[in-house]
Amino acid sequence: MTSAPELVAIVPAGGAGTRLWPLSRRSRPKFLLDLLGTGRTLLQDTADRLAPLTGPDGLLVVTGTAHAAAVADQLPQLAGDGAANLLTEPSPRDSMAAIGLAAAVVEHRHGPTVVGSFAADHVVPEPGGFHDAVRTAVEAARAGYVTTIGIAATGPSTAFGYVRRGAPLEGVPGAYAVASFVEKPDEDTARGYLATGEYSWNAGMFVARTDVLLGHLTRHQPTLEAGLREIAAAWDTPAREEVLARVWPGLTKIAIDHAIAEPVAAEGGVAVVPGAFSWDDVGDWDALGGLLPADEAGAHTLAAATSAGDNGAARPTTAGPLLAIDSPDAVIASDGGAVAVLGLPGVVVVRTGDAVLVVHRDHAQRVKAVVDALAAGGRPDLL
Repeated sequence: MTSAPELVAIVPAGGAGTRLWPLSRRSRPKFLLDLLGTGRTLLQDTADRLAPLTGPDGLLVVTGTAHAAAVADQLPQLAGDGAANLLTEPSPRDSMAAIGLAAAVVEHRHGPTVVGSFAADHVVPEPGGFHDAVRTAVEAARAGYVTTIGIAATGPSTAFGYVRRGAPLEGVPGAYAVASFVEKPDEDTARGYLATGEYSWNAGMFVARTDVLLGHLTRHQPTLEAGLREIAAAWDTPAREEVLARVWPGLTKIAIDHAIAEPVAAEGGVAVVPGAFSWDDVGDWDALGGLLPADEAGAHTLAAATSAGDNGAARPTTAGPLLAIDSPDAVIASDGGAVAVLGLPGVVVVRTGDAVLVVHRDHAQRVKAVVDALAAGGRPDLL
């Protein structure tokens, strides 16, 4: 058993980012893309942001078999001894299985350790406040709490769940008991939440000791916990593939919010650290438009590399000029060829090699309906 870093960061890297279709696909989901035009993908940006908190060996990424090679290409530091810090799941079993597997592997390797789960595809423009919040969450986790980081809401969003803050935690300045988790509300309800000053957005970040997390799982999802422990015990042995193939398909498919956060909060075992930093989950084209700088015409453009190349560097794109005339607040993206928009304020136009999307920013959340229609129409090649 080797010593562990002060914090081990777990990054579940899954999903297809369907609201960013056609750039984000099953084969190249948004976390593998350079969506901000910085030369770094969202996954690489996440790793960069976590590095000051974890040290060189404190990052584990959990991803599906379809994306394992791309993740290893973008984050070669995971490879180590036999890709020790890249955990590949054979099929999606939701967030609890992914996070729980990583926690069980960490504990099997190092003993009880503080771990934190952070999505692969979120954006934090200025990470200093994020680092402060995580360090406070680590202190609360050491005290035995499952700790989430609450995002300061910038408006009454109906796209996120909410966390209600309770009393301050004794001995951990800046942390509070969680009074409750609330599912995505309607707009009027969300306005009421924000008026109280007690609610923040739930971004799905959780920090806990592995023994605490897995102990709660033993009580609330014992079959799932036992299966994850069995897989973790075999992970660094020749028996990994046999055990994984036998046990993984039978694991309960459940989100960590429902498996741990909500029931343990009701018992008084969850804390929240309010996060004083900008954050975005890049949930659709409207959100991405808000992150891209405006050009002289007031449009937001992205000449998009679809993935990263050698050593994780973004591949150059051959996209032609992206022009907006009399189209303020338009969002234009292309991974090849020119796009011109004339007289269409607030429109989104996205061009890829095999698809074009045109939608108004006000309807950006509905792009998933296009993906659903393509799936129903038997076009997996476009998904």
